[in-house]
Amino acid sequence: MKTNFILNGVKISVDAPQEATLLWTLRERLQLTGTKYSCGVSACGVCTVHLDGKPVLSCSLPLSVVEGREVTTIEGLSKNNDHAIQLAFQREQAPQCGYCFSGQVMQAASLLNENPTPTDAEIVSHMDSVLCRCGAYPQILKAIKNIVQAGRS
Repeated sequence: MKTNFILNGVKISVDAPQEATLLWTLRERLQLTGTKYSCGVSACGVCTVHLDGKPVLSCSLPLSVVEGREVTTIEGLSKNNDHAIQLAFQREQAPQCGYCFSGQVMQAASLLNENPTPTDAEIVSHMDSVLCRCGAYPQILKAIKNIVQAGRS
């Protein structure tokens, strides 16, 4: 089955089985391995990507849903891994093991796109859908707060 969509700003067409998920299409067919697999049941948020600018869990999203739409992965967030969120997470050493890093970054990007000045409670609430096995939540919160503070300066 051919599916046509915009991936990281580029129109593409990919041939994949009808039952294919977006996650496995990204990883296996398109070799974009920044989006990670963890639970496979939309419970952990590690596989978060943006669909038309909104966060979605790609592990259970049928590829057919993205037909004609725009998908952004961690690879599409910036050309050189230098997006403000990526840099802030690195400065605060938020990606302990790195496994949830792309999901955390994509979730944070959606938050700051929707609300550039969130409160601590809004940050925690929005980021709550991406699990960190290392428990780096204080560093993640600090990284996002640093971006918010820099935007206010």
